[in-house]
Amino acid sequence: MCLATVYKENDNTVICKNVSRIDVDGDYVIIRDIMGDESKVQGKILMVDLANSVVKLTCD
Repeated sequence: MCLATVYKENDNTVICKNVSRIDVDGDYVIIRDIMGDESKVQGKILMVDLANSVVKLTCD
């Protein structure tokens, strides 16, 4: 299993670790970790690096 870490693009702060699922709902990105906890962030996915398990978002 490959889990990701989601970062804010502008300052590289960690939004969520051990991310197992990401959904997009309009202007929102819904992030779910392996424990089932969800975070809903207004923004867009900028980049997904599957080899290094990194996702970067712009956050409004």
